Amino acid sequence: MSLNLSEMKPVEIYTKEGCPYTRALKRKLDHDGLFYVTYDVLEDPTQMQEMLALNRQRREVPTIVWPGKGVEVGFHGT
Repeated sequence: MSLNLSEMKPVEIYTKEGCPYTRALKRKLDHDGLFYVTYDVLEDPTQMQEMLALNRQRREVPTIVWPGKGVEVGFHGT
């Protein structure tokens, strides 16, 4: 079975500018060759509401949506 990269869903990252945990997460995803998209929750109120709905109203970034695996709040370098 061949993997079609155009069909892969990206990791979704809800963040705010300057978050060191998000920078570390992006470095890890880049290293691992994973696609991702970021949403700045301070710049876009709609994305803030989406993040809060996903993570049980926690105002913590990064909030990460792993395709097929669920939602994780925070990144600890692993």
